[in-house]
Amino acid sequence: MNSRLNTTRRTNKKRKWLRVLLYSFLFLFIIAGVYFFSVYNSLTEAVDTMHHEIDRKKSDKRSETVSLKTADPISVLLLGVDQRDGDRGRSDSMIVLTVNPEAQSVKMVSIPRDTRTEIVGKGKQDKINHAYAFGGVEMSLATVENFLDIPIDYVIQINMEGFKDIVDSVGGVTVQNEFAFTHEGTNFPKGELKLNGDKALKYSRMRYEDPTGDVGRQQRQRQIIQGVINEGASLSTLANYGDIFKALGNNVKTNLTFDEMMTIQSQYKEASKSIEQISITGQGTTINNVYYLQVPTEEKNKIQNLLKQHLEL
Repeated sequence: MNSRLNTTRRTNKKRKWLRVLLYSFLFLFIIAGVYFFSVYNSLTEAVDTMHHEIDRKKSDKRSETVSLKTADPISVLLLGVDQRDGDRGRSDSMIVLTVNPEAQSVKMVSIPRDTRTEIVGKGKQDKINHAYAFGGVEMSLATVENFLDIPIDYVIQINMEGFKDIVDSVGGVTVQNEFAFTHEGTNFPKGELKLNGDKALKYSRMRYEDPTGDVGRQQRQRQIIQGVINEGASLSTLANYGDIFKALGNNVKTNLTFDEMMTIQSQYKEASKSIEQISITGQGTTINNVYYLQVPTEEKNKIQNLLKQHLEL
């Protein structure tokens, strides 16, 4: 009798723990569902705010329409714009990314702001960063396409003043500083630095104390962008998703849709493991008392061919 009673008690105890375990899993599943639903909603709201259509003709640099679903190589133009009240501003940072998921690589090319080239739609030679002041994103995109002789598939415009909010939202970025300098009252010693948003913005803007001038500034800008990419891909940033999406929504505009972003995240994420940073070199010159960077034909052809090969054109 006692043996049966003990067996019954053990069975009931096991069932009780089984119910507790099942209820715990159910509770965690519900909490996870609510969390990811909240993340999804915040993301879609941010993307809706960021999304802006671009008035442009189909590029004559690509014969076929690019397909994200089949993971075709793509190109992205990053425009860092200093926006001012009552003034469209200029694109003080112009970076082109070519992404090849099959090769699992990204090439990141900085275009010096003083580069002298044809401003498409304006009919004259000028500094490439003036294209934005003349005709906004559309003219910048057309001018960069003409300069690099490649199609630009997507554009991401970033308000540089608000970029510090994006850096703060991912918990700051880590960079390797090549030499010590001071800019706008902040000291940047040589070596590995952890920068918050305010310091990251100052770090990326300094150029006059750099012996390589704008080339060095471009390198620091690429460091900051790569740092944001690395931190943004970290699981530790999930807790800050609200801050991240808010910062993106307030400071970023792009012609990418939500579905396109999701497809890129799924199909192209492995490419971010290898990012090659490329600089464009040239000769400084003064024309009518205005400083320009003249890029030799050989240098331009070298960059164009490199990007075309990466885009499989």
